[in-house]
Amino acid sequence: MTRSQITADVAVDDQADPGHARSARALVQGVRWRSGLSQGEFARAFCIPLDLLAALELGQSRPDEALTAYLRVIDHAPDTVREALERH
Repeated sequence: MTRSQITADVAVDDQADPGHARSARALVQGVRWRSGLSQGEFARAFCIPLDLLAALELGQSRPDEALTAYLRVIDHAPDTVREALERH
């Protein structure tokens, strides 16, 4: 891994406390990237407004604590989230 890859992966959010060093933008991008879905597919699959997802990935918006937690659950167990959403 090159220095630039490390820097890009551990993007620092200057407004985050030290326990949350990864930027909100990096979190959102990483979760979606690992899902293998496009923005539109991810937004539809997980009921997140597409305009919000795009703004988050561009760093124009920040997720609140609930959305951050939801993204972490999606990252950990995407199939379980999809199943839960389909039952609703």
